[in-house]
Amino acid sequence: MPTIANEKYEAVIGLEVHAQLLTDSKAFAPVSSEYGGAPNTQVTPLCLGHPGTLPVLNENLVRYTIKMGLATNCKVAEKSIFARKNYFYPDLPKGYQISQYETPICYDGHIHIELDDYDKRIGLTRIHMEEDAGKSIHDQDPYHTLIDLNRAGTPLIEIVSEPDIRTPAEAYEYLKKIKQIVQYLEVCDGNMEEGSLRCDANVSIRPRGQEEFGTRTELKNMNSFRNVERALTYEIERQIDLVESGGEVVQQTLLWDPNKLETRQMRSKEEAHDYRYFPEPDLPPIIVTSDLLDEIKEELPELPDVRFERFVKDLGLKEDDAEILTESRYLADYFEEALDILDDPKAIANVVLTEVLRVLNEKSISILDFSITPERLTELIQLKKDDKINSSAMQSIFNEMLENGESPLELAKKMNLIQVSDSGFLEPIIEDVIESNPDEVKRYKEGKKALIGFFIGQVMKESKGKANPKLVRELISKKLELN
Repeated sequence: MPTIANEKYEAVIGLEVHAQLLTDSKAFAPVSSEYGGAPNTQVTPLCLGHPGTLPVLNENLVRYTIKMGLATNCKVAEKSIFARKNYFYPDLPKGYQISQYETPICYDGHIHIELDDYDKRIGLTRIHMEEDAGKSIHDQDPYHTLIDLNRAGTPLIEIVSEPDIRTPAEAYEYLKKIKQIVQYLEVCDGNMEEGSLRCDANVSIRPRGQEEFGTRTELKNMNSFRNVERALTYEIERQIDLVESGGEVVQQTLLWDPNKLETRQMRSKEEAHDYRYFPEPDLPPIIVTSDLLDEIKEELPELPDVRFERFVKDLGLKEDDAEILTESRYLADYFEEALDILDDPKAIANVVLTEVLRVLNEKSISILDFSITPERLTELIQLKKDDKINSSAMQSIFNEMLENGESPLELAKKMNLIQVSDSGFLEPIIEDVIESNPDEVKRYKEGKKALIGFFIGQVMKESKGKANPKLVRELISKKLELN
């Protein structure tokens, strides 16, 4: 197959992202929307499609959607309406979903993504509200499909991009940015594996320079950012290969097989649904007043791009370090809590980016589950800044702090790691080291100044690592110059 870096063709990609909102209850029913309950325990007559039931709008569905719209530079409609999206499926007992169609609440937005050698603005067509369907389970019974309706009615937003994406790498960065924003806003946990962030892609190819779009296919069943990237790469190459061999791309819906790393047909254009949208008769229009809009604007946190710029410009951090620190709102919060206690952004960033992230990765935990508080971390950093401990001792104490609630100073004393800065204790050791190494002393005096490291190492060894290296260097330099 040809590669996607094709001189003749370019891809046109649009993404539809569904984000499951972190509301306590469902979109239109007073029952928990929390993930992980026993099957069919989080349902109401409305979720089950019983006749005569009426939906009641969850206010936070509206607020969270507006938050996402404002964070992605969208316009917010003063008036929007819900619509019924009609279709039959076993896990949709009502026979329709409540969604939005002609009048989405948020529209005409954009986000910026950055790649290695360029950045790009990706337009957002719309963000609208809807409820989720239930879940069909095909792998727990050899003869039957099982239905779990816990997810039915869970509040969603659908984020629809403009067809501005041209490569799988851009799609990957776009999804990372969407995930980062919803997590900063705390409206969605962004977990693709649990289905709280789901993505479908529309992809076509066209000769470079052509304005008209080619025939598109839709890709489904992509449960990670990497799978989205792989699926797009495969489909773009498949379409190029097909056209180059004289064939035509057929509009169809394809499922991505992450095990075989290939797509398979789900349905053709002729089998596509006609959803027969019409206005939801049981819900009034949503009216967004200027007061409500101002109130929600006040609730917005500092967004990741703004925080990144502040970390670089105001705190003097390297761009790579600032990018990692701001990737997660909670990691950035942890960093700034430490910074409120100790005004040394570079020292704190260094420990967070090395030791703290090492532990988070090894244990596969969030910073929210990390055992060392910002207060304790800054106490440890201060010990090092005050030359009471060296770098090796700092790491040993850090590892002990993971399991021990004592202060870094208490642990340093208990572990006998406090550095000795008493020249009266160090000078006899230094004299012994100099007397025991006359050849090295001679070479040092002949100009081999790098041997200072040898003498420091010998003193550190004799003092069992307790000596303050900075003081040792000063004292040795003076002794060698005098001898």
